[in-house]
Amino acid sequence: MVVGLVVAFVALRTLLQPAKPQTPTTVLVYVAGQNIPQCGKITQELLTTITLSQDQVAAVEYTTDEQADLLNNKVAKFPLDQGVVITSSMVTDASQAVAIAGPQWAALIPPGMTAISIPTSRLSLASYGIDDGAHVNVNACFLFVDVDPAFQTILPNKFDPLDGVTTGPNITIGGDAGLQEGPIGRAELDPSFLQPFYIEPNEPQRPRPTCQALFQNVVVMKRGNFLLTSVADAAAAQTAQQQQQQGATPPPDVVTLIVSPQDAVTLSYLVYTDAKIMMTLRNPSDQSRMATEAATLQFLLSQYNIPVPAKLPYALNPRIDALAAPALPNDIVTVQPAP
Repeated sequence: MVVGLVVAFVALRTLLQPAKPQTPTTVLVYVAGQNIPQCGKITQELLTTITLSQDQVAAVEYTTDEQADLLNNKVAKFPLDQGVVITSSMVTDASQAVAIAGPQWAALIPPGMTAISIPTSRLSLASYGIDDGAHVNVNACFLFVDVDPAFQTILPNKFDPLDGVTTGPNITIGGDAGLQEGPIGRAELDPSFLQPFYIEPNEPQRPRPTCQALFQNVVVMKRGNFLLTSVADAAAAQTAQQQQQQGATPPPDVVTLIVSPQDAVTLSYLVYTDAKIMMTLRNPSDQSRMATEAATLQFLLSQYNIPVPAKLPYALNPRIDALAAPALPNDIVTVQPAP
């Protein structure tokens, strides 16, 4: 009787005690530690791991226990972004990989878009603040002049006085025909003395500048040159790299933009007509587009309420014909002689 009570007490106590929570089993799963290009070989240096619960790991994901299989001559089927969990559908054996024509970075161009390179400088790259993957607006500035529609030459034309007669269907020119050199003016009537006089320009025609924002939210594919891939190019690149190590790295002089085919044609026209192209850096999360007005002299005067100075009977001294930045003491760098 007593023994039965003891057994019942122990059993009841065991049933009433709360069950201890079991610690979930975790495993290490491989993810891309950096961007892996299409057909890029999977190596240990390109991978990192994250910790997941055992019940959250899919069968297609690679764990550390499957490291040998993942690193056994595997390549990426398509570009893999940093942080993406590696699955069996993303990689394939290098011997079975389908060769893709063209460079690896061509896969970064969205369908329906194209990449074009244009010359650039430190000023047009926002002091080199524009780098790969940046979102930019593209501005362009032009110089316009008046031309003769037939000759397509800058006005005014030179004139040649003729002294001759015309006979029949053909024109016969007789007498002297002398080409008048120098600027061509116009005749005007003096309103005060009612006398005609001849006005000549003292300089050639001044071009009229105009600037406008042409493209907005353009993605920069590459700042500078792409890597050379052929054997000959690789040798040349190695020589150039050795020269760069000996001296300073030259700044980039080209930039590659991802644009539509029509915008690529426009950029080609701008490059070969010597238009000045400038890029402005923008927030990549900003998807807005704003209508802009072209900047001309007339626009500046009216938009910013800039008055044209009146001609006064007095002026500043000394005479100022051009605006120049003042010289500052810190601009002068004194080079100390070597000891």
